[in-house]
Amino acid sequence: FSKGSAASGGSLRNAMVLSDLGAQITGAFRKLNTAPIIDDELLDEVLKEIASALLHADVNVRYVSELRSNVKKRVLLETDAGGVNKRKLIQKAVVEELVRLVSADKKPYKLEKGKCNVVMFVGLQGSGKTTTCTKYAHYYNRKGWKTALVCCDTFRAGAFDQLKQNASKVRIPFYGDYNETDPVKIAEEGVQLFKKEKYDLIIVDTSGRHKQEQALFDEMQQINEVVAPDDVVFIMDSHIGQACFEQAKAFRECVNVGSVIVTKLDGHAKGGGALSAVAATNSPIIFLGTGEHFDEFQTFDPQSFVSRLLGMGDLKGLFQSITEAMPLDKQPELLNKISKGKFSLRDLYEQFQNLQKMGPMGQIMQMIPGMSQLMPQGAEKEGVKRIKRFMVMMDSLTDDELDCVVQMGDTRKLRVAKGSGSSPYEVTQLLEEYKRMEKMVGKMGKSGLFGKGGDMSQLQRNPGQVMQKMQSAMDPRMLQQMGGAGNMMKMMKEFGKMDGGGGGMGGMMEGMGGLGGIDPAQLAQMQKMMGGMGGGGMPGMPAPKRGGRR
Repeated sequence: FSKGSAASGGSLRNAMVLSDLGAQITGAFRKLNTAPIIDDELLDEVLKEIASALLHADVNVRYVSELRSNVKKRVLLETDAGGVNKRKLIQKAVVEELVRLVSADKKPYKLEKGKCNVVMFVGLQGSGKTTTCTKYAHYYNRKGWKTALVCCDTFRAGAFDQLKQNASKVRIPFYGDYNETDPVKIAEEGVQLFKKEKYDLIIVDTSGRHKQEQALFDEMQQINEVVAPDDVVFIMDSHIGQACFEQAKAFRECVNVGSVIVTKLDGHAKGGGALSAVAATNSPIIFLGTGEHFDEFQTFDPQSFVSRLLGMGDLKGLFQSITEAMPLDKQPELLNKISKGKFSLRDLYEQFQNLQKMGPMGQIMQMIPGMSQLMPQGAEKEGVKRIKRFMVMMDSLTDDELDCVVQMGDTRKLRVAKGSGSSPYEVTQLLEEYKRMEKMVGKMGKSGLFGKGGDMSQLQRNPGQVMQKMQSAMDPRMLQQMGGAGNMMKMMKEFGKMDGGGGGMGGMMEGMGGLGGIDPAQLAQMQKMMGGMGGGGMPGMPAPKRGGRR
């Protein structure tokens, strides 16, 4: 079973996205949880299923064999020591081996804001390099970095126009020369120009190339010498699976690859093979491209990735997304209002804005344990469209209307409908959504669910009472969106465990080795903010499907 045969054989299989891989692995774990006795025969059966799933995802057979061997050795060694839960031990060992499979020993280059960071992008033809350059620039631009793009791709027809159009869409400065044929000269001039203007991040887009094209490799080395990049990012197309092993090796021999971005992970069988092939360059994966849009771009953390893959959510990633969208120092006023049961249309508008800042709703749903399986297919996109329509209507409201100082009569509804290009019925839907949220916030304020100023410390002291208050205060449809009161309380408990670096979420989450690294003081504010979001519900989102897999 050679590398070549694995790669070519993968193209004949039915397409299997990474979510299917995760479902197969969790299915194998389910066998462990339901079996009355765990013996060597069951262990072999479970590992065989996991190995089969990984091979179907085009992971190199050598890596799969190492995973099975390492899990067996660890289970045998620790079981002999006695006093261990064998189910948790096997799950923990498998999860840690999966994390190791997509990890690199080398740490990624850390960009420094205030300093001029030059990053050069290299990759194969058709790997999505030009689009990824724009996504990378857009990601840091949204964080407040001063970013710029330099087009050095004179080899592919249309590369200049593509990058120019992409840059204009996300409003990022761009340098290139339509008439210049020397990419080295363009790179040198572009980088010098943006360095003079003191840009934080300068991204150099080079020509796509194949490992056999030595002339283009020489060109890449010349650009590397001229711009002296702080980091070289290799763009890896997940569609070629483990076949990228040789390609990545060729790039590694040519330039010092510091980081890897894996693209086109949104629907193909070979994503697992591409992720595991990162070992070829001994460079860490820093981002994943999950779609064509500029915001379909995820930061990559091995533990968080494996956690989402297995349907266990990513609470650490969710914490980061929420704190980036809703700065902690801007929440006290809203939290004070909620503790008093007050909530205006202006507050609802701000929460809609915060939801949009958190990124694609589908990604956020994957971070919440159980939500990816509960939401109907495409429901998050419909919810985002609905929120955007509501915000357009709210842009037509006066200050008094936003602050709920005046009553919204038929005349006002008609004016708002005409001003926003919607119908009076849609304006009525917006007001009904607001009344639903206001009623829920009012109940929360009266019930003392979040304590003074949104404190959730009583969650640990009396979880049964908190669940009762949660069920009485929240709209049943919104509570259903969060997978029920039990699932929501479980999620909040996990946030509470983060400051201790502990695991949780049953034995499987314990296998993640903890999700620590979050400041306890920030965590307390984070728990308050969950109250600020209206108890964790997603306003405007459709209700989840019933009877989903748990």
